[in-house]
Amino acid sequence: MTARILVVDDIPANVKLLEARLLAEYFEVLTAEDGMTALSICDQTQVDLILLDIMMPGIDGFEVCERLKQNPRTAHIPVVMVTALDQPADRVRGLKAGADDFLTKPVNDLQLMTRVKSLVRFKALSDELRLRAETARDLGLEGLLAPHQGHLEEPGLVLLVEGRANAQDRMARALKGIADITAIGDPQAALFEAAEKPYELVIVSSALEDYDPLRLCSQLRSLDRTRFIPMLMVAEQGEEDLVIRALDLGVNDYLLRPLDPNELVARSVTQIRRMRYTGQLRSSLTQSVEFAVTDSLTGLNNRRYLDTHLAALVERSNRRGRPLSVLITDIDHFKAINDVHGHEGGDDVLREFSRRVRGAVRGADLACRYGGEEFVVVMPDTTPEVASQVAERLRNAIASAPFKVSATGAMAPVTTSVGIATLEKSGEGADSLLRRADQALYQAKNAGRNRVVGVAA
Repeated sequence: MTARILVVDDIPANVKLLEARLLAEYFEVLTAEDGMTALSICDQTQVDLILLDIMMPGIDGFEVCERLKQNPRTAHIPVVMVTALDQPADRVRGLKAGADDFLTKPVNDLQLMTRVKSLVRFKALSDELRLRAETARDLGLEGLLAPHQGHLEEPGLVLLVEGRANAQDRMARALKGIADITAIGDPQAALFEAAEKPYELVIVSSALEDYDPLRLCSQLRSLDRTRFIPMLMVAEQGEEDLVIRALDLGVNDYLLRPLDPNELVARSVTQIRRMRYTGQLRSSLTQSVEFAVTDSLTGLNNRRYLDTHLAALVERSNRRGRPLSVLITDIDHFKAINDVHGHEGGDDVLREFSRRVRGAVRGADLACRYGGEEFVVVMPDTTPEVASQVAERLRNAIASAPFKVSATGAMAPVTTSVGIATLEKSGEGADSLLRRADQALYQAKNAGRNRVVGVAA
């Protein structure tokens, strides 16, 4: 893992110490001695993480962090505040300024590398998702790139795995203002619980009676439904080796007892915020992919999806020696429908036509809007005889009842013509199959419309 890290501190000895530690782990290190220089570097250079001192001449670390998080170009850069201040109010102020984490001087190597590596992984993931979701900016991605807030708009859902009742009570009281807590002492019951509800953080105590806490962490990372949930390990003093192994297994952060309630809250808030941020990015990415392959008017897959998917299905059918049928259908005299009912009425007909297509074809069939008033249905493992039955059911579903035009309340009679082609000779491609189906559709039109025609290979 490598990354470019900016160290900001006005004391050269502090800079040199952090720089040496980071270089030993093969990170690339940039340095700045004041806040304005740091802002300039971030504006001109790609930076993956900032280690930011608070007490500096000119603008302090709080203001630097606020400016970074207010700038869309730098808002996504993780900031770790490194400070000699250890008062709860200072940590709260840092979080409100947008800091992602904090370290208290003197910083030990385990703390430093844990925070740095965790945030670098987070940055790499969010960068990848942001890059993939560029096409979804009009879906609200700009809002996702806004600076993190130091508070949660609504409480997080947190699972606490701790066998001791008094420890459960102390942590639950500390987190009461920022989270809804479910506390469970049985690790196996906790694993099932985590898979059943949308938890945003799992806190695992190292003091689990007769159970290895690392096994629970490994199981949480292995299950599909829990692998993205952040984990926070609470360990005892002297359990640094256990913490290192936990981090290798995918635990995101750790705390050592005796717990500072403010640090427990701060680190929990940080993990919940990251969970929500990456969740929003994944959701935006899913939406962008869905919109890229879906026709917005009808909700069916579009031609782009058909071109890719049909080629794969044809290749698979040829390889397995299995039949595959395609039908092309379009609305008879659609121009006349538009002329009489207007384009809004035409859209009503297209939407209802699509709904009836979905109702007439089978679950395994792929229905797509091919363009205009033309639709394609791909039917895997389907012989010409079965394809004809599906096509006839579709033709009858369209002709059986008139279509309602919402704007006027008028009822428009609609029929459709259908052409079918079946992949029967080995080696035929998707384009050839579609051309034959289109030829069959042309024959159905010439024969008087409102009919199904199949064409032989």
